Amino acid sequence: MSWVNELARPDIVALKVYEHAAWRPQLERLHANELPWSPFGGDPAGGLNRYPEPQPRALVDRLAALYGVARESVLVGRGSDEAIDLICRAFCRAGHDDVLVCPPTFGMYAVSARIQGAQVIEAPLRSAHGFALDEAAVLERCGPATKVVFLCSPNNPTGNLLDEAAMLRIARALAGRSLLVVDEAYIEFCGRASLAAVLREQPNLALLRTLSKAHGLAGARCGALLADPQVIALLRKIIPPYAVPRLTLDAALAALEPAALEATGARLTMLRQERARMLLELAKLPSVERVWPSEANFALAEFADAGAALARAAAAGLLVRDARSYPGLARAVRISIGTPQQNSRLLEAWS
Repeated sequence: MSWVNELARPDIVALKVYEHAAWRPQLERLHANELPWSPFGGDPAGGLNRYPEPQPRALVDRLAALYGVARESVLVGRGSDEAIDLICRAFCRAGHDDVLVCPPTFGMYAVSARIQGAQVIEAPLRSAHGFALDEAAVLERCGPATKVVFLCSPNNPTGNLLDEAAMLRIARALAGRSLLVVDEAYIEFCGRASLAAVLREQPNLALLRTLSKAHGLAGARCGALLADPQVIALLRKIIPPYAVPRLTLDAALAALEPAALEATGARLTMLRQERARMLLELAKLPSVERVWPSEANFALAEFADAGAALARAAAAGLLVRDARSYPGLARAVRISIGTPQQNSRLLEAWS
């Protein structure tokens, strides 16, 4: 038996896969109970009246090339959220297994685990050390029932990178016991390379990637899981058969064209420059008590009066994120880096 089958839920391993309508684009379609006319006119063979290709080959190939992995290591879905949910459902038995998270971090890891009925174990980041990963605590709290460990680097909402060597040591220590999922949603905004290069040598490591952030497709809902082909094959058993809508597919393929990727690179350069400016200027404001370093597309600042800061931003027509509900961030506000003009308006509102 493979290591994935031993780690995954036995009922998912044994699950009979739903047989979606065959994908044979060279033939005219009379097999999927679709309407033969497009609702907006145009080509009835390729319009929205037709179900999209399950795991579209063109998109999988483009993402595999972009991320430097084999196509068999890519699962495409509706943002990173779908992959998080699939992982929890495939590996965690309700009432038996648990998931480990490192707060303060992205809330969907714990939400998806709890929806599945898994217990959530915490190994908090070390706030006194810049929200560093507590490697010893992670390994200590991973018990026999810990099936999944979620790490986010750069972390949301703190913006810091987690120690790469520590993450890989955790992956090696948990080999055969747990799946280590590293969320790289913000990796394009920092100077560190993705962990994709080590996926082959560390099969219990999986990576979350998204087109929502750096590529500006948050509204399209398109993300990818990069993982060992056995993990991908398992999750393909439970992902909905038509997970990538046609409009999302078209938008994603357009965003991955060479000219679009070049434009994305230029925008990333501008955003990093604006991030540096915002971190510097925020630290000068008398109402700001602390600004945390950031390798993401946002800044995290602690205010003497976070409620007043939120109100002043709203009065200037700008919405920033109230981060006070995160553990250890009782006076914090998270600011997405906007255009230079938006950033200047926000600084002026807080001056």
